[in-house]
Amino acid sequence: MFSHIMLGADDVQQAREFYDATLGALGHQPGTMDDKGRCFYFSSGGVFAITKPINGEPACHGNGSTIGFAAESPEAANAWYEAGLAHGGSACEEPPGVRESANGRLYLAYLRDPCGNKVCALHRLG
Repeated sequence: MFSHIMLGADDVQQAREFYDATLGALGHQPGTMDDKGRCFYFSSGGVFAITKPINGEPACHGNGSTIGFAAESPEAANAWYEAGLAHGGSACEEPPGVRESANGRLYLAYLRDPCGNKVCALHRLG
C-alpha cells in the first residue's frame, strides 16, 4: 500500500541512533545516509526515512499520527521497546502488552521517538 514513510527530525543523527536501535531489534539493517543528510531504512515492504524538513521549519510530530512497525513476536516487540527507551525514546500509552481489537488480538508496544513522533511495534496474535 505504501511506497515509503518519511518523518521530519531536527537532529537526524539522534533520530538515526533511535531507529538503528529499534529497527535493529526487529531485524532490520542500520539506516543509510544520502548526500542530502537523509537516513533511509530499506525492506521488502517499503522504505522508512528520516529527514530535516525541507522548508527549514522545525520538525514536529503529527497529533493523532502513529507509525507501526511489524514485530515477529511479542519478544521482538519488547526488544524494540527496550531499545527505544535506551536510545532517547519515551514511553507513551499503556505498557507493552495484549490488546483486544475489532481486528483481533494484538501485542502492542508504544513509544515517542526523540522527535516526539508516536511509533509502535505490533505483533498479530493467532
